[in-house]
Amino acid sequence: MKITADTGKCVGAGQCVLTDPDLFDQSEDDGTVILLNAEPEGDEAEENARTAVHICPGQALSLA
Repeated sequence: MKITADTGKCVGAGQCVLTDPDLFDQSEDDGTVILLNAEPEGDEAEENARTAVHICPGQALSLA
């Protein structure tokens, strides 16, 4: 599984960071998503990645 983030779509809501701060952070400049781990491993990390993609208000995250 690989997470992709489109910072152009990101609205800086921070839902991804709240879902899993080990996978996501936010830029101090504009609040857009920063991927800390684009290839999560393990059931919990993968489930958190799916949840973050699902709840992202800007639809800035996707999985491959």
